Amino acid sequence: MPHRCLPVDAAGLALPPDAALIPQGGIVATMLVNNEVGTIQPVADFAAAAHAKDSLLLCDAVQGFGRIAIPEGPDLIAVSAHKIHGPKGIGALWIRDGVDLPPLMLGGAQEQGLRSGTVSPALCAGFGAAAALAADRRDADAAHVERLWSLAMNMLPEWTINGAESDPRFFATGISLVAHMANPHVPAVHMNTRFLATTKRWFGGGADLNPPIPYAEDTDAFHARLRAACAPFGPDAYARYSKWAEDYFYIPHRGVHRGVGGIFYDHLECADDAGFDRNFEFTRAVGEAFLDIFPQIVRRRMNQPFTEAEREEQLVWRGRYAEFNLVYDRGTLFGLKTGGNIDAILMSLPPLAKWS
Repeated sequence: MPHRCLPVDAAGLALPPDAALIPQGGIVATMLVNNEVGTIQPVADFAAAAHAKDSLLLCDAVQGFGRIAIPEGPDLIAVSAHKIHGPKGIGALWIRDGVDLPPLMLGGAQEQGLRSGTVSPALCAGFGAAAALAADRRDADAAHVERLWSLAMNMLPEWTINGAESDPRFFATGISLVAHMANPHVPAVHMNTRFLATTKRWFGGGADLNPPIPYAEDTDAFHARLRAACAPFGPDAYARYSKWAEDYFYIPHRGVHRGVGGIFYDHLECADDAGFDRNFEFTRAVGEAFLDIFPQIVRRRMNQPFTEAEREEQLVWRGRYAEFNLVYDRGTLFGLKTGGNIDAILMSLPPLAKWS
C-alpha cells in the first residue's frame, strides 16, 4: 500500500499539515503522544486536514490514554490495556459513528457482527477495570508527575522546557498573589493565573487557602465560591481541580498538606481560538471568584485577638509553607531556572518563619 511519512521537527513534533502530503480519500495516522520522547502531537489539526480531503484520521492514543484528554476530531482511536496497567494481549479500536470499515477477518459475526469470534472475558473485564481506575486517578497521577517534574528540573538543570526544543523562545505572563497575614486567625492565601506559550499555548492557575488556625466556616465558604466559578465549565470541573490541588499542595517529607485546599489546574491547552477563549474565560472566573471571597474572610478575622501561643503556631506553620515552595513548587523552580526576577520569584516566602 503506498504511504508517505509526514515530517517532524527536532523535538518530534509534526510540522503543520501540508495539504499536498495528505491523501485524497485515504487515511492519516498520528500518535497522540510519542512513546520515546513524550511529544504531544497536534491531533486536531491533522484531523481537520484529513477531513478536508475526505480522508480518515487514525489516532494512536496508546501512550496517552488515561493520562491526557483525547482531542476532538479523530475517526479512529486505538488504545491498549497494558499501557494503563491492564492485562497484556488486549486493545480496543474506537470507531466514530458513520465510519464503516470493511473487516480483515471474518468469523461467526457474533453480537450483530461486531466481533469475528470468541474473545477472552477476563481480558475484557481487566481492560475495563484498568480504564475505570485510570480515569479515577488521572488528576492524582498528574499532580504526582508535577512533583516529579519539579524535582527533576531541580536536579537536572540542563533539561529544556516542553515545546521549546526546536524553538527555545517562550512567552509567560500571569498574576501571582501570596499574602501572609500578621494575625494568625487570618489565613494566608495563594492565587495564581498564568498563560504560557512555546510552540504550544496553555493556561494554568488556581487558588488555595492556607490557614495556620483553620476555621471550617472559612474553608467551606472558600470552596463554595470556587465550586460556583467552576460550575459553568463542566459538572466535574470543581471535583477534578480541587482533587488536583489536594494532591499537588502536599508535603511528602512531612506527610501533611500545605493548607485546606482550593483548586489547581494546568496545561489547559489552546489548540485553536475557541479553545483559547474558553480557557481564558475559565481563568478569569477563577480570579474573580478569589477577588470576591477572600476579602470577606479577611474582614471576618482581621480584628480577632490572638495569643503568643497562636503566634508561635503561625510561625511554625509558615516553615512548612516555605518548605513546599522551595522544594516542590513548580512555579518557583521554573522562575529560578529561566533567569527571572529573584525577588519576584521568592515573594511567596513568609517574612518570618520558625522551625522547632
